[in-house]
Amino acid sequence: MSTLVATPVPEPRSSQGFRVAMLLPGALVTFLLILFALGLVLFLAFRTNDGSLLGAGFTVANFVMVVSDPLYWTVTLRSLVIAALVTLATVVTAYPVAYYLAFHAGRRRGLLLFLVTLPFWTSYLLRVFAWKIVLAYNGVLNSALIESGIWSEPTLAFLNTPAAVVVTLAHAYAPFAILPIYVALDTIPKSLVEAASDLGARPFTSFRRVVLPNSMPGVLAAALVVFVPTVGDYVTPALVGGPASTMIGTLIQAEFGKANDWPFGAALSVAVMLVILCVVLVARFADRRFGSRT
Repeated sequence: MSTLVATPVPEPRSSQGFRVAMLLPGALVTFLLILFALGLVLFLAFRTNDGSLLGAGFTVANFVMVVSDPLYWTVTLRSLVIAALVTLATVVTAYPVAYYLAFHAGRRRGLLLFLVTLPFWTSYLLRVFAWKIVLAYNGVLNSALIESGIWSEPTLAFLNTPAAVVVTLAHAYAPFAILPIYVALDTIPKSLVEAASDLGARPFTSFRRVVLPNSMPGVLAAALVVFVPTVGDYVTPALVGGPASTMIGTLIQAEFGKANDWPFGAALSVAVMLVILCVVLVARFADRRFGSRT
């Protein structure tokens, strides 16, 4: 009896043309808007602030101030450290969830994925306010500690601290880390894990030698998805962080807002984009190294 082999049917050219026609307008609009926004920021970064919207004359004084003033170096370094801690906390807590979804969820996978994406249904600002209520002086956490007898009076050790910013951001960006890791884990052939088990590898050895290396592209993608927006976040430090938690996004927002110095705010934005670009290049290099090893 002959074996039947399914031969893929090539997609008609008319269907390909229809797909391109449907995708092209949205892609062009998105590309042009991003290009316009980046061009405007670069243009403003080299302008002199004279109180007008677009400034007057061209100068590099904005970048000189960014490089020479230690305040911006300190705040930028603090932003990178906080973003790195948020990324580490998010990825470490997201990996077990993604691993369970990929290998042990079974029929409950759809429901659990729905629960993972459920925070997207609520406002980001609302979630930050919720953490502010939890960490406040008379908030949920202090009340629970007093009721349990651990402490006798409320404390200010939770709110307006860098730790509060890290916890709030890690919770807010957890779904962004779970999903890329889950996709990477789900694409690992189960036969590889079974083969490692058949060859005598223990579960931890199988995880360390097979699962973890093959999931590293997803881990790096999750780290970038979390790290890039948290570096420039200014809402969370303003609501749950104190003066010691001021991040570069807060300074940029102040330059565009209260200070009304759009050129200098644009220069700060360009400096932050360059720093993030360096991080992305390092992550891409690491992704290639992991890819070559696996």
